[in-house]
Amino acid sequence: MGIADDDAALMVRVAGGDHGAFGALYDQLAPLVYGVSKRVLHDPSHAEEVTQEVFLEIWRQAPRFDGTRGSVRAWAATIARRRAVDRVRSEQARRDRQRADAAVADPPPSPTDELAIDRDLRTRAAAALGQLSASQREVLELAYFGGFTHVEIADRLGIALGTAKTRVRDGLIKLRQVMETT
Repeated sequence: MGIADDDAALMVRVAGGDHGAFGALYDQLAPLVYGVSKRVLHDPSHAEEVTQEVFLEIWRQAPRFDGTRGSVRAWAATIARRRAVDRVRSEQARRDRQRADAAVADPPPSPTDELAIDRDLRTRAAAALGQLSASQREVLELAYFGGFTHVEIADRLGIALGTAKTRVRDGLIKLRQVMETT
């Protein structure tokens, strides 16, 4: 009795739901199935996934296996090749979709668009700053346009550090509220 006969006998038992026979069949065919998958995919992790899929299909399709049409090994290799090619096509389709999506995505704003947006934002910010109290506007201008720290602002204005921090925080809150409504 040769390997092909052993495989065929195991296949009959697998078709009957014999888990032990399936394990033995797996041990005999896994190197073949993995090898076929890896030759097509060139990626060990994808080949492992395809190998699992192939054995799941073998388990499910075992009752439909027809030994008169070919050996178990040839059948398993055919399934492995088909699944691996499907995986290649699927990955290629995914990459094509990503490229198409990237091509369709909004193009980056042109420098002219950015200038218009920046000009509008500056106009709105200047108008919003005009709605702050004089003390809030003063600390925000020192902090964000002058680049001063809270400690430097407190020293420069002769106020307590906590007062400087509070004015900055309150000014930012008010500024945000005004900017959101305009």
